[in-house]
Amino acid sequence: MPHTRPEELPPGGGGRWPRSAQGFRSERWGDMEVGFTRSAGARDCTELYRAGGMPGGVCPCPHYGYIFSGTIRATYPGTGNPDETATAGEAYFFPAGHVLIYEEATEALEINPAFALGQCMDAIERAAARGAK
Repeated sequence: MPHTRPEELPPGGGGRWPRSAQGFRSERWGDMEVGFTRSAGARDCTELYRAGGMPGGVCPCPHYGYIFSGTIRATYPGTGNPDETATAGEAYFFPAGHVLIYEEATEALEINPAFALGQCMDAIERAAARGAK
């Protein structure tokens, strides 16, 4: 059975998502992707999702995680659903159809469905290749 420390996960999904290697480490374990995200500061992913071609400009992946430090806000554009905010020391679930906003430097561990996360990360890679931030 696999096990590791978050900081020992391979950068950028072991080379699958090289433009994300600086702040994202992950590895596929069966049908799930175990990932560790480190955001250096405030970051709104709205433009990345749009520029990457995500349908509706929202993330198709449900995220299950735990925040070690910082804050993540999930918005649900066009749904009328209220924003959700998870902070340090909290576990969270953000269903598909969100936009993530890192409100400050953040470290979070996530366990996500591998296929859905792959769609999200592939779109982020496309956006990064086009210069979106």
